[in-house]
Amino acid sequence: MKARRFPYARFGAFFIAAIWLLVIVPLSARAAPYAAYVMDARTGKVIHAQNANTRLHPASLTKMMTLYVAFQAIERGEISLDSKVTISKKAAAEPPSKLGLRAGQRIKLRYLIRGAAVKSANDAATAIGEAISGSEARFARRMNNMAQSLGMTRTTFKNMHGLTEAGHLSTAHDMSIMGRHLLYDFPQYYNLFSRITADAGVRKVSHTNRRFLNSYKGADGIKTGYTRAAGFNLTASAERGNERIIVTVFGGKSTASRNAKVTELMDLGFRRAPSRAPLRKPKKPVYRDVEVATAAPKTKSLNPGSVPGGAGKTIRLVGAVKKSLRPQLRPGAQAPVLVASVSETVSNADITAALKEAVTTPAPAATAPAEKITLAAATASVRPTIRPKNATKQTATRQKRVVEQEVVTRVSTSGGRHWGVNVGRYPSRYAAEKILLKTALAEMSTLDGTLRKVIKRPQGFDANFLGMTRETADLACRRLAARNVSCFMIGPG
Repeated sequence: MKARRFPYARFGAFFIAAIWLLVIVPLSARAAPYAAYVMDARTGKVIHAQNANTRLHPASLTKMMTLYVAFQAIERGEISLDSKVTISKKAAAEPPSKLGLRAGQRIKLRYLIRGAAVKSANDAATAIGEAISGSEARFARRMNNMAQSLGMTRTTFKNMHGLTEAGHLSTAHDMSIMGRHLLYDFPQYYNLFSRITADAGVRKVSHTNRRFLNSYKGADGIKTGYTRAAGFNLTASAERGNERIIVTVFGGKSTASRNAKVTELMDLGFRRAPSRAPLRKPKKPVYRDVEVATAAPKTKSLNPGSVPGGAGKTIRLVGAVKKSLRPQLRPGAQAPVLVASVSETVSNADITAALKEAVTTPAPAATAPAEKITLAAATASVRPTIRPKNATKQTATRQKRVVEQEVVTRVSTSGGRHWGVNVGRYPSRYAAEKILLKTALAEMSTLDGTLRKVIKRPQGFDANFLGMTRETADLACRRLAARNVSCFMIGPG
């Protein structure tokens, strides 16, 4: 009797087919959707679009917004490039790509920015958000608020790094807008995105997009991204002559195929873009404190400002002022009050004489600095007599003669406003006045109400802001330094 041979060959074929059906086919079916957008960066006009408004996973393209908010916080004086950031357990535990930061470690913000921009480090991105807003949730709300201000209407952020999370979605169109604002709103930081290598404090890092930067003529950024759900993403920018193109691709199958597609779309953009086109930079958004607006929606915002080292705060008015209290004088200060009768009048000659006397007569001594205020009659009639019950004789005596003007003293409320800041020396008075006006408009929160003064020196004209307290002058200089404006404090005298 012949022994039956087991059909090993047939079994092997069935096994391979099963693996194909169970693993390979489902994986290919779940391939990330493709989307693309090509923009003329000078005008913002679309050159090519495919699925450009489909909401997809942005992956590490998210870090463009993280860095944009960080640049804005530096500009507003909330934090500086040299601020030391303490790494939290959450930041240290983020999965790769990462710098390998340890919980409790302190590192300058400038190194975290380099790590996020060049290495696309997730731990660095999380540390940046926590340093500025205190938590991931609060920073994500600020990112979403900024996205709306930029016109990224189909974008929702849940974190700072871009790792896959339900509801964390964007579009190729929105990310192209994001890249354009990074380019034009913060040109002083844009070179970060073209660095092949960078010092990230803890180690030297290489750019995740170095292959495209090295291979495509004129390429100078911006950001790569990859997760399984997103595929291989890239927002890239390149400049040739007067032309600049921005391309965003979602859902590439590999780094090589994605770069090849971006190269194809870049070439398309340069072919179709006009050689000469007006440069219309996007309008830079005005910062709005979404945290305060959410907490108190019924209040009216007055003069929003920022606090260095923390999130922005806003002064708000709730209702009308119901009571105004007269400030109390300090011990030793005297404030004589003008007393007169209703029936008495003062002539112009008397007023003039009283004013001269007020100017030449010193005020009574006081323990605190006092400001002199002369009370002069504005009309022919004066106020009625106000006197305590036990001062009848003094009042009767005063009613027999013409009322004399007296100097009223009060405690100084200047708050020691004898300080100022200097923002440079210039060859002409016009240049100094121009920089004073420009600086005042850019830094209204600390320079509002100060005196702009140009002082002629043998070497040129000094541009000064005067009438500040020591604390305000120090704050103004720190905020101006964050804007790369030279500044030093001027003391009393």
